[in-house]
Amino acid sequence: MADTVNRQREARMMLAALSEPSDIVTGTLIARLGAAETVDLITTGDRLPNGVDPAEGELWRRRLAPRINPGQVDRIHADMERHDLRLLTPEDVDWPGELQQLGALAPIALWLKGNGHRLATPLSSRVTIVGSRAATGYGEHVTRELASDLASQHRLICSGGAYGIDGAAHRAATSAEPGSTIAVLASGLDRLYPAGNEQLFERIVETGGLVVSELPPGASPTRWRFQQRNRILAALAGATVVVEAGHRSGSLNIAGQAHSLGRPVGAVPGPVTSPASAGCHGLIQEGVASLVTDAQDITDLLDSTAGFSGDRTFAYSTTRHFARTGGDLIL
Repeated sequence: MADTVNRQREARMMLAALSEPSDIVTGTLIARLGAAETVDLITTGDRLPNGVDPAEGELWRRRLAPRINPGQVDRIHADMERHDLRLLTPEDVDWPGELQQLGALAPIALWLKGNGHRLATPLSSRVTIVGSRAATGYGEHVTRELASDLASQHRLICSGGAYGIDGAAHRAATSAEPGSTIAVLASGLDRLYPAGNEQLFERIVETGGLVVSELPPGASPTRWRFQQRNRILAALAGATVVVEAGHRSGSLNIAGQAHSLGRPVGAVPGPVTSPASAGCHGLIQEGVASLVTDAQDITDLLDSTAGFSGDRTFAYSTTRHFARTGGDLIL
């Protein structure tokens, strides 16, 4: 039994290295056959199971097969030991079950640095706070107030570790209540990105918080990986709050994905003349988000998710979801 479990874990490590996040064929095959069997299918040429389009399956094989390196898993193990990283898979106790609501688009595995038990907390204790990288003084001030108040209530603040609103949320939470923040990155945890926030990530870990990624050590951030990281931020939290966002902000995508999952969304209003708040105003106008003015508004959103069962499944089509602004779709 132990050998079987270890084989499946190592297969997940390899598939995470070979595939891009949200690879629908990889996710479907893992769900139907298991990770080790999916790895075998890449090179054996065996017939793919029903439900996987044959043409897509062959493209999948041709894309992944050249990436296979016999020493790949050993290298990942070595990097994990060197950087004090932990692997988490759906078979582990601390795996956040709400990620399975993403269906075939759920992460294959997660790499953690810090206190992994943060992911085992109730969904209603976690809130995602996001917004523009080019934040204004108003946006950063409101973020600090919200994150600090929520952390003092023992809520966990999730964000993407970026400059601007993300960084302000992490810093405020860590200062108010050490260990009360989770940073979800779009790179391997040996390549912390953005590099300018490296000290912030170190402080998060040192104070009992958590830095997490679905990408193995050695993986670099790309535009696609940033986009796909959004679904994790949306799924991990009982509610998502956008503090400040322009018409084309990627944080609107996170709000849209949270809405698709049936999670409450909040948005902070700004000056009507401020382009930096136009995206938040749009979310409120469209009925996607509730208006948020203080931490109590967010607490009410979170409390509404207590006992959330996660029955709604994240459809494949929602990867190109959601917020329509200026006639364009935020991807």
